Amino acid sequence: MNDVIEARLQTLEQDKNVNILYACESGSRAWGFASPDSDYDVRFIYAQPVSEYLSINDRKDVIELPVNEVLDISGWDIRKVLQLYLKSNPPLYEWLQSSIVYKEQSGLRAELLQFSSKYFSGRAGCHHYISMAWNTFEHELQGEQVRIKKYFYALRPALAAQWIIQRKTMPPITFDELRTIITDHTWHTIVDELLEQKKVSDEKTLIAPLPVLQQWIAETIALCKEQAAYIAPLQNNADELNQLFRKYIAL
Repeated sequence: MNDVIEARLQTLEQDKNVNILYACESGSRAWGFASPDSDYDVRFIYAQPVSEYLSINDRKDVIELPVNEVLDISGWDIRKVLQLYLKSNPPLYEWLQSSIVYKEQSGLRAELLQFSSKYFSGRAGCHHYISMAWNTFEHELQGEQVRIKKYFYALRPALAAQWIIQRKTMPPITFDELRTIITDHTWHTIVDELLEQKKVSDEKTLIAPLPVLQQWIAETIALCKEQAAYIAPLQNNADELNQLFRKYIAL
């Protein structure tokens, strides 16, 4: 599949006249809990020719290819990326941490990761992950039967929010690393069993709700929401990022 993805990205560069600076996996495969039928969520950062940035014409800053059952490929223009980086957009910070890289022909990722401790806002990140966990918990995990997949879509952001509050750093992308902040042996045993079941089940497999996880998710969301209010907002100027912008559109 890597060869297929790399070929798609190369064709996209030619068709759209862009330079892909970085491309990675961003979904469950990058998070560490893919199902056998999980699709590939490919995300990339691209630069257009310099002349495009000097035009008064409106221009798109997103490229999205048609989605199918296997591939979901989309990317953001570097200007949009740096604007979102300044705003501490959590999905972007996750892209930069992905261990599954399909293309990297510049030092952009390394430079942005180097700046991450300065630019990542714990307050913004915490609110983002709390919202993700709550939405999944309230809308997907309240029935008599729930999808296994949705447990991990609630557990991961809940762990990420808890990580921010406890460690006061940008949370890691992988589920295995996030879960190291939990010391409850029973919790880990239940999650291990669920992971093993997910590895051999399709995306729509249903199970009865798990009381221990239901209680943990609800309590963690409530606690993180309370603690997030005490995290100071973060403000940075764009000087360093403007320099990066000029550097990478000139490649």
